[in-house]
Amino acid sequence: MLKGILQYAHHLLKNNIQQGDTVIDATCGNGNDTLFLSQLTGPSGHVFGFDIQPEAIQNTSARLQMEGSYQNTTLIQDSHSNFLHHISVDKLTRLGGAIFNLGYLPGGDKRIITTGDSTITALEGIMTHLKAKGIIVLVIYHGHSGGKEEMEDIMKYARLLDQKLFSVLYYGFINQKNKPPFILAIEKK
Repeated sequence: MLKGILQYAHHLLKNNIQQGDTVIDATCGNGNDTLFLSQLTGPSGHVFGFDIQPEAIQNTSARLQMEGSYQNTTLIQDSHSNFLHHISVDKLTRLGGAIFNLGYLPGGDKRIITTGDSTITALEGIMTHLKAKGIIVLVIYHGHSGGKEEMEDIMKYARLLDQKLFSVLYYGFINQKNKPPFILAIEKK
């Protein structure tokens, strides 16, 4: 049976992330991925969650506290493009992966969106520090204002990645209406 987009994103992360890894939730949103990553990495790992919106940080914090999964997480109100300013070198050496849910905060202000520039800056930095077999999963929502431009920027960037260094997977449903989201997954060889 085919997995839905978010189910498949978690499937990819589960197969690549190990206990003790450092991981990045590049867009905290409402905390679902942050919680999932916290459980995957366990008490010896660490999750850094980023979002530019205070509402997203508050929602994620509340979600983690409700589930009791906040001891191995650090939430940071800043752009994911600035992640290097917030993660110590010892944590970067164990960088096992990252997830991005691009677009806008569900239930939030639809004018506040991720952009190709900040996302590609974050991708470049994460890929530099990603350990072998580490993975970056991008869930690309592109049916909103500005979404098409971000999608095109990221697709152009991903197509140019050296196949000797990275494998890039596209996963999506082509017969769904209304510009359905899809996944790009980048695995370091």
